[in-house]
Amino acid sequence: MSAEFEQLVAQFEQFQSKMKRVDDRFANIADMQGELSQLEAAASSPDRSVTVVAGPGGSVKDIRLTEAALRQRPEALAQTLMSTLQEAVAESARKQAGIVDAHMGDDLQLTEQVLETQAEVLGTSVEELRSRMAEAAPTQRAAEEERQDDYSEQSFLRPASQGQDRPAAPPPGAGGPGGSAGDEFLKNLFDEDDRR
Repeated sequence: MSAEFEQLVAQFEQFQSKMKRVDDRFANIADMQGELSQLEAAASSPDRSVTVVAGPGGSVKDIRLTEAALRQRPEALAQTLMSTLQEAVAESARKQAGIVDAHMGDDLQLTEQVLETQAEVLGTSVEELRSRMAEAAPTQRAAEEERQDDYSEQSFLRPASQGQDRPAAPPPGAGGPGGSAGDEFLKNLFDEDDRR
């Protein structure tokens, strides 16, 4: 009976160990989701006239064109835009896979699956894509630190934090007939002064 009890205890300890690993992985999910929501991958055309920034899931966050891009023929500009867009989206997918693998462990080998698929689709090698990932890793961290203090790259049309939405502006005429809410406020303010 003692041997059976020891075997049950050993099985229970194995079960607890597996449950701890599952708990640890679930604890990492919130961190992983935060990193994924902040993910950005930028790609520029060889002549630097077109830059595309892709976000999670291949969403396009920004497209920047220089004056040189606008001087291109429409067909050439369209081709440059498409190839740069594809590079940015592919980089975004590689970064996403790396984040998931870092948080969930290498059991999934998601990065390898993405690299193999992209190598086949893009007509390149897995090693070439892996070297691009290695090159981008140190420069990405340096660029993020630099961007925190560099306001020249920030758009005045977007909030500084990409994950936050701006409150919607009230529709015209929301403050009453013939004016905005601000007009209504100022009118009431001056009316109060006249009553005194």
